Amino acid sequence: MTRTPLRDRSADLLAVLAAALLVLVAVLVGRHIQDTYRTLFVHWPPVFADWDPHVGPGTPAALLVAVAVVAYAPGLSVRLPWRGLLAAAWGTCLAWTWSLALVDGWQRGVAGRLTSPNEYLTVIGRFHDIPATLRDFTHHIVSGTPAPWPAHIAGHPPAATLTFVLLDRIGLRGGGWAGAWCITIGSTACVAVLVAVRALADERLARRAAPFLVLAPAAVWVGASADGYFAAVAAWAVALLALAVTGRGVGWAAGAGLLYGLTCYLSYGLTLFALIGAAVLVLGRRRVRERPVVLALLLVGGAAVVPVAFTLAGFDWWEGYRLLVTRYYQGVGGTRPYGYWVWANLACTVLITGPATVAGLRRAGATLIHRRKAPSASAAPSASSNPSASSAPSASSASSARTRLAFLVAVTLLALLIADLSGMSKAETERIWLPFAMWLLPACAFLPRPRAWLTGQALLALLLNHLLFTGW
Repeated sequence: MTRTPLRDRSADLLAVLAAALLVLVAVLVGRHIQDTYRTLFVHWPPVFADWDPHVGPGTPAALLVAVAVVAYAPGLSVRLPWRGLLAAAWGTCLAWTWSLALVDGWQRGVAGRLTSPNEYLTVIGRFHDIPATLRDFTHHIVSGTPAPWPAHIAGHPPAATLTFVLLDRIGLRGGGWAGAWCITIGSTACVAVLVAVRALADERLARRAAPFLVLAPAAVWVGASADGYFAAVAAWAVALLALAVTGRGVGWAAGAGLLYGLTCYLSYGLTLFALIGAAVLVLGRRRVRERPVVLALLLVGGAAVVPVAFTLAGFDWWEGYRLLVTRYYQGVGGTRPYGYWVWANLACTVLITGPATVAGLRRAGATLIHRRKAPSASAAPSASSNPSASSAPSASSASSARTRLAFLVAVTLLALLIADLSGMSKAETERIWLPFAMWLLPACAFLPRPRAWLTGQALLALLLNHLLFTGW
């Protein structure tokens, strides 16, 4: 590998320093606002957390996983067969997420997360008649209505709550099973992102991104938050669409549509994943042009399944969202200052994606700015063009792959900024934006010296988990 120029390393460090300064200012300004005006409703701004230095049963395992990934993952990610890499990535991500969750202990870190007063498991008894509850769902969103839903139930379409109701119905009852579900499913998001990056860019970049997807600080909130589960569903929607538009089989489009429809009924804000889906279609436009009607029918047909089912059951998504906006401004959302959170939310994003992602995004931006205007720069590779771990891609194909990956993460960042400017996510974005964070992490594939950057990622996650007790 060519030695990274000094100016690139300096620019990376300056970007990380700027991000660290953003976090520091968010902490200091947030602390002042909260102490003076009590309008932030978080105890350790900008993160929804309490200062609580501690160790727990997961501490030794978390340290062991971190050391092992830093030491061995960069090499193994190159040598393992592709399917073996995917299995190893999921297994290691599971170990990392479980160990971080158990730093807080079983009850505080896993079993008690989804049983707190504002969480999903508190209303399972109200779903004894699921069709009737869905028909009546919007009547309990706004505060002041009879038996208003707790915050998280009111703040999401009913598929979120219904997931845990169905788990309860099949015998997986209680916070332990719910937490295990979120961690297990949420950890598959890294596999989905790897599949998509390989399809849309190339295998070499996917392999370089793998250790960073495994060791992400975001795992602190994946275990155990329902947003980790939402992130995985959204990630697989994008991954299946990537497979459909790069020649792996147009039938994957139906699955992509189905999961996107489910994503929209898990969280209102994740409708913005349509932007990332559009980016996938742009990257795969050469294949899309070959069978546009078939792909469109499968994608739209799949995307209609969940909305049609919930509409026929009596739930009106648009009415639910309209009432949610009312409920949001009735509560702390109407008090939390937009002028602080519109930039402090970005500090939360720095914390869940880590310094390596900041440097990677800088390099992605530089790649887009200086990209060569080659005819194939934005065209997705065919199924046979992904280089194997041992192949040496030409300079032009490597540049094209880097441009495609840079474009994907840039569109993800755009979607996140739109969510930020909407003002509907003031605070708590360290968990709410987990689905977007998963698609910023691949930018780390642009970085040289991965072990140094992985060390920074691991230290940040360990410090966050051991110094703070995170909410939700």
